Amino acid sequence: MMRFIVLASMLGWLGLTLLFARLPFFQRASLADRLRPYTAGASARRTRVWAAQSFRDVIGPLASSIGGALARLFGVQEDVRVRLERINADDDATAFRVRQATWAVVGLLTFTAVAVVSRVPAFVIATGVWIAPLLAFLVTEQQLAVRSARWQRRVALELPVVAEQLAMLLGAGLSLGAALNRISRRGSGAIATDFRRLATRTSQGISESAAILEWAELANVPSISRLAGILQLHGDATDLGRLVSDEARVCREEAQRHLIATMERKSQQVWIPVTVAALLPGCIFLAVPFLSALRAFAQ
Repeated sequence: MMRFIVLASMLGWLGLTLLFARLPFFQRASLADRLRPYTAGASARRTRVWAAQSFRDVIGPLASSIGGALARLFGVQEDVRVRLERINADDDATAFRVRQATWAVVGLLTFTAVAVVSRVPAFVIATGVWIAPLLAFLVTEQQLAVRSARWQRRVALELPVVAEQLAMLLGAGLSLGAALNRISRRGSGAIATDFRRLATRTSQGISESAAILEWAELANVPSISRLAGILQLHGDATDLGRLVSDEARVCREEAQRHLIATMERKSQQVWIPVTVAALLPGCIFLAVPFLSALRAFAQ
């Protein structure tokens, strides 16, 4: 009996060794694969069919085309790449679309599992298999749109202060590039983040005027566009600091008018529950004699 147990253990150990040797996690890379990263023009690692990067490369173009078509179908005209660059996101457009497709598949599988367990009618399942992934897609798209609009709002609110700082630095004798770099290093807001990206673009060989114009187009804020038009005169105007200071005053006045309009709108919204609370008892009091009159005519 003991000999049989020992023999079975040895055979089992040999079988598990051969089985684990075929698995990628336990498989030791060959000498050629280990030397391949140090070879000129070779890839850093072997490409597997079901690797995450390979799967992203395969599904990425399809997810991007389908996601872009659906976004345009529901009225989203701005490219997802522009919105991701505006908020300085780490993901690119392909990664966002792949994640969006993943959430759509998760929504479809979740609805299918719930429908099978709860035994809903067939027409509900036929409708839900389309609505569930579409809803997950739209929720992800709406989250990106909200983040983009919030970033634009932050940029518009920070612009008066940043423009005043830029005007003081230009008036002190600093060049435009030095003033932008100083604000980007010492600031922590949305515009400072944009200025750091602008400095990166200029270090890549793009001129300051082209980088500023690119920033204005990416921000898509009217006040930023006006400031960019003024900053492009840095090579021609001698009183650029005064022009930027005047633009900062205009931006501050616009922000003040917007704040006053928002406060007035909020004050008007306060009267909505008050009006409803006042009308409801009045309607009840009017309904009592009206019902009494109806009963009197009915008799």
